[in-house]
Amino acid sequence: MARANRHYIPGHVWHITHRCHKREFLLRFARDRRRWLQWLFEGKKRFGTCILNYAVTSNHIHLLVRDGQEGEIIPQTMQLIAGRTGQEYNQRKNRNGAFWEDRYHATAVEAGSHLVRCMVYIDLNMVRAGIVTYPSEWPFSGYNEIQNPRERYSLIDHESLMKLVGVGTMEALKESYRGWVGESLAVQGRKREPIWTESIAVGSEGFVRQTKAGLGIKAIGREVIGEKGVCELREPEIPYSPNIGDENDDLRHQNTYFWDISD
Repeated sequence: MARANRHYIPGHVWHITHRCHKREFLLRFARDRRRWLQWLFEGKKRFGTCILNYAVTSNHIHLLVRDGQEGEIIPQTMQLIAGRTGQEYNQRKNRNGAFWEDRYHATAVEAGSHLVRCMVYIDLNMVRAGIVTYPSEWPFSGYNEIQNPRERYSLIDHESLMKLVGVGTMEALKESYRGWVGESLAVQGRKREPIWTESIAVGSEGFVRQTKAGLGIKAIGREVIGEKGVCELREPEIPYSPNIGDENDDLRHQNTYFWDISD
């Protein structure tokens, strides 16, 4: 299996996926999922990370971000979060060894309708796993923060998100997003869409070919394919194959995300 892709082109939106080492359920407890989110907030403060959506499950994470022009924000953010969460867990559990897979995967996503589809895919992760019936029931994803923006410790950049999906107000974003989620639940159900976790780029043909050109020699051997108006730049081998089947019994609906930055 190829190592996970993480090429970057400044200014693009990227869907980051990172799984625990050997697909172990190292994030099965709410405490550890909270810590991941707290370190994500710290990354936002330190590096100015533009966060558009996120989800933390029991064995992998999803993060939707827009890269800055410097091209170093995403690697810095991911290094901080992965390093600190793994270190804290190992110290608490008196454990040795890797916490995360050695590399994470990055998929460039075109703004507009393709970005919306990726956002909904992220928020429906635990619905597909059969843990919840609606994304609002899972407190470790961005759905609730989109519907009820926090005044303190906010992760999502709502202003950037509104511009990228083409809505003018927060009320329009909330209403539209509820509709998009509801439509996807009715049409897609629990269907997994591997394009969001296995491709280098997803969007219109023009966007995907432009992304391929921007990657230069790094894109050699990558194939542009399309289906139903959606194109993707695909790896010659599958770089990311998360096990998002049934989550273990330690997950419960009453696991509530209480923000405590001092924890």
